[in-house]
Amino acid sequence: MGPLQIKICGITNPTDAKACVDMGAHLIGLNFYPRSPRYIEPSVGRQIVDTLPADVDTVGVFVDGNAGEIRGTAKSARVRSVQLHGNFSPETARELASEFRVIRVFSTHARFRPDDVSVFPDCDVLIDAHHPDLRGGTGQTCDWSAAHATLAFVRFLILSGGLNAQNVGRAIAAVMPNAVDVCSGVEHAPGVKDHRAVKNFVAAVRKAEHLTDASSAR
Repeated sequence: MGPLQIKICGITNPTDAKACVDMGAHLIGLNFYPRSPRYIEPSVGRQIVDTLPADVDTVGVFVDGNAGEIRGTAKSARVRSVQLHGNFSPETARELASEFRVIRVFSTHARFRPDDVSVFPDCDVLIDAHHPDLRGGTGQTCDWSAAHATLAFVRFLILSGGLNAQNVGRAIAAVMPNAVDVCSGVEHAPGVKDHRAVKNFVAAVRKAEHLTDASSAR
């Protein structure tokens, strides 16, 4: 497994985006779901993308919708990846995967089964906590054992759901994901990042990664 990647989601302005990248984020999430408190217009997303190094993966977050709408917004904002929450078919994901990296989101609700993800072979997978109304940024942790079991069916697993500097080390040890995703755990308020919390989160991830590597080497 390669270096553990860090995704920071719910970025709403260029200053926070640049600070997160400078502190070690590999992926920056921009929320294009109008009902989210972290929603931004595609034009703002484009301003953020244009301030970042070319090797940073910018991810547009979408809930439901069709491939044409998502494609239009993603191209307008110039994001390289699309993250799909809600009701999306494998066919829609496959269509978008011809132009973007596609991250399909699954929540660990009572009906979730790890092999559910196998019908989306064109996608990377993000595992999040279940919430009846919200799509991400809930502050709730997901079922780590279910997330770990999903590894057998995916090419790249992103762990999300209530992560912060205090619990991310335990989460990494339990799940062994390819990347971790944080949103509310590094905020002053929705969409306003706490730079000290980001720094602490990144440090906690790197510490956990070092411990995992050391354990595997024994």
